[in-house]
Amino acid sequence: MNFVEELKWRGMIHQMMPGTEELLNREQVTAYVGIDPTADSLHIGHLCGVMMLRHLQRCGHKPLALVGGATGMIGDPSGKSQERKMLTEETLRHNVECIKAQLAHFLDFESGEPNAAELVNNYDWMKDYSFLDFAREIGKCITVNYMMAKESVKRRLNGEFQDGMSFTEFTYQLLQGYDFLHLYQTKNCKLQMGGSDQWGNITTGTELIRRKLGNDNEAYALVCPLITKADGKKFGKTEQGNIWLDKHYTSPYTFYQFWLNVADADAERYIKIFTSLDKETIDTLIEQHRQDPGQRILQKRLAEEVTLLVHGKEDLDAAIEASGILFGKATKDSLTKLDEQTLLDVFRGVPQFEVSRSLLEGEGTKAIDLLTEHAACFASKGEMRKLTQGGGVSINKEKLADANTLITTADLLDGKYILAQQGKKKYFLIIAK
Repeated sequence: MNFVEELKWRGMIHQMMPGTEELLNREQVTAYVGIDPTADSLHIGHLCGVMMLRHLQRCGHKPLALVGGATGMIGDPSGKSQERKMLTEETLRHNVECIKAQLAHFLDFESGEPNAAELVNNYDWMKDYSFLDFAREIGKCITVNYMMAKESVKRRLNGEFQDGMSFTEFTYQLLQGYDFLHLYQTKNCKLQMGGSDQWGNITTGTELIRRKLGNDNEAYALVCPLITKADGKKFGKTEQGNIWLDKHYTSPYTFYQFWLNVADADAERYIKIFTSLDKETIDTLIEQHRQDPGQRILQKRLAEEVTLLVHGKEDLDAAIEASGILFGKATKDSLTKLDEQTLLDVFRGVPQFEVSRSLLEGEGTKAIDLLTEHAACFASKGEMRKLTQGGGVSINKEKLADANTLITTADLLDGKYILAQQGKKKYFLIIAK
């Protein structure tokens, strides 16, 4: 497989330095992507860079994932309006370990093959580098004029943002440039990749290598476009915030639903970028989808592929089953399988009522009293009786045969919740406290 051709048809190349494609066609290339470890989980905003590394390895080249244990203490000013909060060494170490575990879903670290992936942490080579030595050996190679010409610096210095730019942040591109120099010298790494907002930082690295080691030392840059939604808004952001890869922050159900609900135009782009499906398969899926968009063939396959990659088969199956609870013919059994977070995610936006747990203790409370007097799921007892007689009321996905049925603590889901349903689509979540 040809790496550049692979990225081109997937729409994953925004810009690359002349000679990059020739290098990749000539030899096995070691390339890296930098990841800022400001959290102990990646989110889907990181996925494009991670998929670049995955495609690189599948094409026979060697990927390096660089976590910025040192640069993460400073924060990249690119595209940011204010300086980031600095993290402690202990927090960064924890974040790095968590990120490596997630990257193992995408990259082969263990095979022992020449192109096995490696995780590197720039804190390892920066922690003992004194400021004076860095200033003498690296600082003299790049002029302030060169650094100030970078777009990320100009935007902050020209008053676009009120806070200006600290010296700490100003040094970021030089530190990132040194990462490239270090990996070039120690790992024979000749290519750095990233998002298009990283172009300035990456080319500082290629320039540093040339000026420090001589013009015959060649290093290259390749960046992917910043991923946006069809409406121009930022990709990966929801009303609830980031979509994380860690299931404790974003449940597999919510993760699956994010991809399932993308617009048609986005699905055509995302399935190329965020899956490893081949061109023939994707072209066929796109054609099938265009013939019958209502079936949402693209979104379903996209959601399955990405959820499988990130969370595995068991969580994918659970997410698909949970997705059928609102709209499919789910049973009480499928409801009781849900963990608390997924239950809350599935029924986010459904009317909720809090009742005293004591109502359900002992013999419990009649359903008709619970759902009218204590939780206003029905306007009146007469309405509820009539709906119950017609088979239109369910408790925990089981039809209620008699409005006077006693509801007890044994009916609680996760020891806390009762799901009441009126007709096919009207739900109420009762929370016992």
